Amino acid sequence: MNGFYGVLGLVYMVTTSFYLSPSTVVKNENASTTKIEKVADTKSEKNTAVVSSSEGLYKSIEFDPEHELNYEVFSKALTGFENLKKAGLLTQDSHLLTICDFSMSSNTKRLWVIDLNDKKVVFNSLVAHGKNTGEEFATNFSNTESSRQSSLGFYITDATYQGDNGYSLRLLGMDKGFNDAAYKRAIVMHGADYVSDEFATVHKRIGRSWGCPAIPRELTQSMINTIKGKNCLFIYYPDQKYLSESEWLKAQG
Repeated sequence: MNGFYGVLGLVYMVTTSFYLSPSTVVKNENASTTKIEKVADTKSEKNTAVVSSSEGLYKSIEFDPEHELNYEVFSKALTGFENLKKAGLLTQDSHLLTICDFSMSSNTKRLWVIDLNDKKVVFNSLVAHGKNTGEEFATNFSNTESSRQSSLGFYITDATYQGDNGYSLRLLGMDKGFNDAAYKRAIVMHGADYVSDEFATVHKRIGRSWGCPAIPRELTQSMINTIKGKNCLFIYYPDQKYLSESEWLKAQG
């Protein structure tokens, strides 16, 4: 009989060893929930820190009150700029960011060259869009040869050369499917007489290029020499397809 009870006791010990009390289960669930919440909080804090950082930088830059860059555009440009750095496509000491806001009238100074280290606007200028991109306002964009349309996205400035439009700056498109044909299409920065207040007064809008971000003739040398050689240029327009698909606008780990 003693043997029987001994076996029975052993069976009881084995079966109950797999049993977790309700309090233990709740404790484990709480621990898992706490861990998930901590991860979520960390991500939220990281995103908040990034926003705060970009807001702080934006507020420290002295824009002309009559030609102020929209914060949302600046924030997107800064995100792409930092992601290009992380990818090794810009040097770590790169500090010049050129932004064209093509949601604005072409008769306004919608191009900014910003020194992020000195927190100042180096240039604020008129800039043309492509002939088939729109009249005063840009509406249509393309990455196709002979479309005579502007291309959205992030570019890296390359070398200078003397071409049909005078002193010019080659641009390398970094957004696949949106502007990566820029070099082949000869989309470059160059000066043009039709990018001027005088032209806009006569024609009700500045002139248009064949897709190039053309700038005032008098700024050609100084602006191009400032941003040439591996600096970032961002051409913005609130195109939802571009904004949702550009790899440079996505959060990087």
